Amino acid sequence: MRHAASGRRKQEEEAAGRRRRRRRRRRRRRNNNNNNVDMAADSDPESEVFEITDFTTASEWERFVSRVEEVLNDWKLIGNCAGNSTPEKGEYTSGTWGEKSQDIQFADFKFYITHHFLKQECEQDNGKEQLEEDAFPLAMQDLLCMNNDFPPRAHCLVRWYGIREFLVISPGTNCEAIISESKCNLLLSSISISLANSGSQVPMFVQIQQKWRRVYAGECQGPGVRTDFEMVHLRKVPSQYNHLSGLLDIFKSKIGCTLSPLPPINIAIRFTYILQDWQQYSWPQQPPDFDTLLGGEVGGVEFGKLPFGACEEPISELHLATTWPHLTEGIVVDNDVYSDLDPLQAPHWSVRVRSAENPQCLLGDLLAEFFKLCCRKESTDEILGRGLAEEEGKENNDISSALSKLTEPTATVPISKLSVSNMVHSARKHIRRRRRIDESPLNTDILNSILLYLFPDAAVDKSSDNSKNKTVQPDACGKDEQNKNPDHNLFLQLKSAPSDSLTYRLALCACLVNYNHGGLRAVAHLWQEFVLELRYRWENNYFIYGLAGGPPDLRCCLLHQKLQMLNCCIERKRARDEARKVLDGSKERERRVSGSSQNSRQNSRPKPESTSGPAREVSPGKSWDSWSDSEEEFFECLSDQGEIEAEKDGSKSKAEGRLHPYNNITLLNATEPLYVPVTQEPAPMTEDLLEEQSEVLAKLGTSAEGTHLRARMQSACLLSDMESFKAANPGCILDDFVRWYSPRDYVEEEVVDEMGNKGVKGELSARMKIPGNMWVEAWETARVTPARRQRRLFDDTKEAEKVLHYLAVQKPADLTRHLLPCILHAAILKLKEEESVEDIPSVKRTIQQATGQASKLLHPLNHDYKKLEDFINQLMAMETAITRARSLKAKFASCEGRKEEDAEELEKFVSSLLEEPEVVVIGAGQGPAGSIIHRLFVNAQRAALLAPLDEDFGRDRKLTGGSNKVPDFPSPAGREILLRTCVPRPAPYSKALPQRLFCVLMREEFRLAGAFSSDTSFF
Repeated sequence: MRHAASGRRKQEEEAAGRRRRRRRRRRRRRNNNNNNVDMAADSDPESEVFEITDFTTASEWERFVSRVEEVLNDWKLIGNCAGNSTPEKGEYTSGTWGEKSQDIQFADFKFYITHHFLKQECEQDNGKEQLEEDAFPLAMQDLLCMNNDFPPRAHCLVRWYGIREFLVISPGTNCEAIISESKCNLLLSSISISLANSGSQVPMFVQIQQKWRRVYAGECQGPGVRTDFEMVHLRKVPSQYNHLSGLLDIFKSKIGCTLSPLPPINIAIRFTYILQDWQQYSWPQQPPDFDTLLGGEVGGVEFGKLPFGACEEPISELHLATTWPHLTEGIVVDNDVYSDLDPLQAPHWSVRVRSAENPQCLLGDLLAEFFKLCCRKESTDEILGRGLAEEEGKENNDISSALSKLTEPTATVPISKLSVSNMVHSARKHIRRRRRIDESPLNTDILNSILLYLFPDAAVDKSSDNSKNKTVQPDACGKDEQNKNPDHNLFLQLKSAPSDSLTYRLALCACLVNYNHGGLRAVAHLWQEFVLELRYRWENNYFIYGLAGGPPDLRCCLLHQKLQMLNCCIERKRARDEARKVLDGSKERERRVSGSSQNSRQNSRPKPESTSGPAREVSPGKSWDSWSDSEEEFFECLSDQGEIEAEKDGSKSKAEGRLHPYNNITLLNATEPLYVPVTQEPAPMTEDLLEEQSEVLAKLGTSAEGTHLRARMQSACLLSDMESFKAANPGCILDDFVRWYSPRDYVEEEVVDEMGNKGVKGELSARMKIPGNMWVEAWETARVTPARRQRRLFDDTKEAEKVLHYLAVQKPADLTRHLLPCILHAAILKLKEEESVEDIPSVKRTIQQATGQASKLLHPLNHDYKKLEDFINQLMAMETAITRARSLKAKFASCEGRKEEDAEELEKFVSSLLEEPEVVVIGAGQGPAGSIIHRLFVNAQRAALLAPLDEDFGRDRKLTGGSNKVPDFPSPAGREILLRTCVPRPAPYSKALPQRLFCVLMREEFRLAGAFSSDTSFF
């Protein structure tokens, strides 16, 4: 250290000499130029402007020093920055640290200069900030401050020197380390000159040696004082310095104080013990139950529930730090023979936990494995072996032709490929393929249990009427409870499906099947069986269990919409079949009545009235589905001439499809009341169909012909309603239809006739009178046809087949993408459920943020799978945090017989361990948490040394720990010793300045970080 300091001083003196020589040369040139100017002024009085040309060139080292000074000026780190504010206790850990960095060059060598500082609120008034000229720099004051010794989370220089602001110059990313002594001295000289020229009092460090060694050297300058920061780093601890007494000898020899008696040295000691053995605690997961159907897997659960928790210990280490914060040299003895430093007697205990890196967690693995299916490209047929049928026939042909060619005299192919062994190998390969095809990917019992979970109504005999009429919504009785649950509508945010729906249950089953019961092939098998079940229900008119009634909910995922569409088709088909039964029954009754009559011809004339009256009006409140017929071609083959004749033949007596009178309004050209007709319901559509329809309409363009065609395509429902209105209101006109269908387009006003009587006169609005209006054109082309005899707007047979085909061609990867919102929805609900048990505020906040993030990721049709993968990693981190909390609570669970106060204290202690980097143990080794930690170490020690375990050891044994052969604690993994004092240096008559030495003693590391101040005025 002394040799390095003397080298720096020599370089500084040489630099100062060079600067003095340059100043002399500049003065000489300036004097010569002044003489020349005076002579020129005498000859030419007007020439008073002159220039000074500096022929000296700056070296790379001088440019580097200048650049450092510029950075200090830019960051406003110049001048006196001393203050009287002392950092509060724990402020280095709880406060916010700032950092800013900039690149600087030394020739072609790149450096980073970084400013680290603790952000503090300036509460002092400007009038009170009258600093003394000879006040110590802030860094020197921090060297003696005891409020923030051993901060758990801070820069290493903060821990070693206790400073709150400093600068670090380190080599660039791809630059080699500063190893040679000459380069180190050159950099230290540079920062010394920069600090002196700028007047900055912020300590500046240079990183030397390899980066992993974390070796720094630096300097801090103040008015008449200077502090040198030096460091020693070794692999092994020298035996003479492996205790406190040896380190005190180093410190005393370094400060070189000749005063007698020596000023007291303040000592702070921290020993760190590491606990890694958790053998005394139960396994994180329950062992599998092999007797159950779904057993045999770790964390196996029944279908409908997601597994949760870690398969291994999520806490890898527990670090106990025992601290003696205020000691002096005469109070404690620690040498190579004896030590007073018993951890149980330490006045201050603090604990931190270290988590295992990426512990295996069930929910995270489940999501990750399911997400991998999104990248697979195989179809269901390829996975299940259907695509091998063609290969099978090809192989048989190849074998037969090969055997025949073996008998031919000339073979055109190599004999090796036509050998019998090759044929046998092909046959065995074929047998193995055949066997793999015949084997079911899913066990039959498991498949049946899954299908029964998805379709619980299948447990009832499907032939019964009760099963056919079973309600679609499974939890209709519990709607009130669901509405009270705030998470019930979470599916709207995530665009998934309700948690009681078939789609949601299918997602859970597919995920569990993929994880526990066969992977990709099992998922493909389940999906195939699922589609077959849907087709069976469509063909046999069974509702799909677990879907809300009505049209597809566009707020849900596309797969859920498709299932709802299929359910709508089944509903329409069932209504049509029931209507046909009603019509057939009425015709049969009419036939019986006419057969029992004496004069069948006379009774046959009013038959149309009876058909349109009592038989058709069985339930006047029903929609058109109740009257529709499945054979729509029968009604389409009616000729226009027949309908025209029907209109001429007593149209008033043939009103059909009436629902009820409309607001006591009569027809404009007749005295008959205006009836609301039975109309067709609009066709339900899923979001992909809506998007497809929008694209078709957009492709028509903006031309007149395209606009007209687009209007005709969009007026199909309008035309159907007009035909129904004409059938229900014979003799009506367009004005009547507008009065019912669009009242705003019929304008009424009061008029006074010739007799002075007031009346109301109405007419169509202006937009209805525009030439070429679509409504007028549709009214003229509309026939008199009731809704039940019209072509269906919604062809349920066609739409159902489209849905079933869409589902059948979905690959397992497509299915995974469809179900991903549902499985993420289920994962969030599972995390919320588990977090509510443990009550972790940080995890609760993270779940809320994750829900908002998932809402943005899942709403677009095309998902960003890279972001979704990152989101799954966030869910895995939350699961790890919850399992970590569960593990800590199991280890620090209060024993029976403890006071309620102790239980509350332990609960606070565990929650603090999860939220904070280091937690103080109240009462140290004598408190409730301390006694549990002591017992943990004792059990681990006994297990490590194969000593007999005693469950009651912690109760019966006194906490002195001296009488037992097995030590209570292992050897400390790390020892940190901090020595501080304030002595005059370098001479006895110098100022008393702060001196500090931080010592780190570990199994494979020995570090001394010293800050030694000296008086530069009186030395």
